[in-house]
Amino acid sequence: MIAVVVTIGLAFVGYVVTYLNGMRLSQRQERLARVNRQLSDFYGPLFALTEANSRTFSAFVERHARPGGRSPFAHETPPTPEELTEWRLWVTTVFLPNIQAMRDLVIKHADLLKEPEMPPLLLLLCAHVSGYEITAARWAQGNHDQHLSVVSFPSEELAVYARQGFSALKKEQARLLGRRQAT
Repeated sequence: MIAVVVTIGLAFVGYVVTYLNGMRLSQRQERLARVNRQLSDFYGPLFALTEANSRTFSAFVERHARPGGRSPFAHETPPTPEELTEWRLWVTTVFLPNIQAMRDLVIKHADLLKEPEMPPLLLLLCAHVSGYEITAARWAQGNHDQHLSVVSFPSEELAVYARQGFSALKKEQARLLGRRQAT
């Protein structure tokens, strides 16, 4: 009789341990799947776009710099008509498509944010894009009075946000996969 009770007890304990371990593994797999989606659908593309945009803007400034290496828009003397024409070309072909892609990531993949609420920085990005879209629409109508968005682009803050988010998730991914991070 005692042998039967011990056998049933051990079987029950074995079942509970197996169940808890299975639940833990399932939760780990779900967390890994979410981290993978966050990396592939939001933070990875956002990081790539912010880096590309930053490097392209640096190339623009380098190519069209005023004395002292400053942007034509960060100078006492207003931009020349030629500089403004070149700016409109760069904005419509490079910068606006990049920032629109960033905004689209925020809108389409807000569920992948690490934060419980939408960060104000990302709302500022969305507002900046909208401001440039109206400016570009005016350009298309031949109105070249304005050349910047009504909302400033949070380039440095956005670059830090994307880089830190991407890096933190890559570390979390490595941890969930059981890999050691090189320090």
